[in-house]
Amino acid sequence: MIDLRAARAAPDDFRAAIAKRGDGAGAAFDEAMAADARWRALVPQVDELRSRTKLKGKPTPEQLEELKSVKTELQRLEDELAAAESARDEALRGVPNVPHESVPEGDDADDDAREERRWGEPPELAEAKDHLELARFEMDRGAKVSGSRFGYWVGGAAQLALAAYRLGIDRLVRQGFTAVLPPVLVREEAMYGTGWFPTEESNIYAVTGEDLYLVGTSEVPMGALHMDEILDAEQLPLRYTAFSTCFRREAGAAGKDTRGMFRVHQFNKVEQFVLCRPEDSWEEHRQLLAHTEDVVQSLELPYRVVTLPAGDMSWASAWTYDVEVWFPSYGRYRECASVSNTTDYQARRLRIRYRDDGPPQTLHTLNGTAVVDRMVLAVLENHQRKDGTVEVPAALREFGAPDVVTP
Repeated sequence: MIDLRAARAAPDDFRAAIAKRGDGAGAAFDEAMAADARWRALVPQVDELRSRTKLKGKPTPEQLEELKSVKTELQRLEDELAAAESARDEALRGVPNVPHESVPEGDDADDDAREERRWGEPPELAEAKDHLELARFEMDRGAKVSGSRFGYWVGGAAQLALAAYRLGIDRLVRQGFTAVLPPVLVREEAMYGTGWFPTEESNIYAVTGEDLYLVGTSEVPMGALHMDEILDAEQLPLRYTAFSTCFRREAGAAGKDTRGMFRVHQFNKVEQFVLCRPEDSWEEHRQLLAHTEDVVQSLELPYRVVTLPAGDMSWASAWTYDVEVWFPSYGRYRECASVSNTTDYQARRLRIRYRDDGPPQTLHTLNGTAVVDRMVLAVLENHQRKDGTVEVPAALREFGAPDVVTP
């Protein structure tokens, strides 16, 4: 949720920034501010009537008659005030976070993103095989058991993936992160609080008959871990690394990247999540990106870092870096990690604050991918040899991956 007091103080600046997101974001902001104006107009009227109900001494018959009339009017205005507050809060649900001024405009990740840097050189391959040809993935059997876009990782592929997750967690724990295995079923409040609802609701699996949803990322349960809490300032920053299975319906993605395991309904991910003071969040953002790059470099994968345009970021993000890894089978870089500063947006919705010397203050939250299945697919493709086998990077062999993966 945006900072309503700040928005009231500079509505034109807020609207201009939010409008960069497109997709009706500016109109949603206008609706929320109009609803807020209606609520604010009623507040002094209600306060004035409430003050008139407080009589000193024994009231006269005339005063009692007037008091009756005042109470009737007060009840009517209090009902209007409650309705106005509810309408304002509902309107605010549809307003995204304010993008940082450095975030480019546009809504196309390919055309409008700003490239920040590249690392490594794509391999020169006479004939690039894709991951299905380089390791064992049971797609047909997965479809028989679970439906389209589900698959089994088998043998060397599974060992490679497990080693990658362990590598990511190990490196982050050594950097001071606390490892977490979170629940992957959460209530609607956690989805809303982290900004996934209402905008991403179509991509989320719901449990029939329960107020529970399968998460699309452990960002959701990690964000909700401290919901409704006031943290001690001395605890901050809190840095977590969470491993979880993730589920996404990928509604509207039919026919796009649906071969093999690249875009599936179930995948595994190691996530970074941070809660910190507002003044520290941009440095934390840079550090999260550095951790992600460290992992990708240890996997010896060519990649580039881009800043997403405002219209392609998540609703909660103020600035998102994508780390795009080279895939020989596609002949281009593909997104494998996102690192976002959501500033105070999630914390306001989740009601997470911290206390220093004065009253409680809203903190900032950040999240970033450390390892995801797609990176393992990229390892297979970038380290393939002429004979169809894959030479596994040394960093993964330390965590139980085989020296060589065979089809």
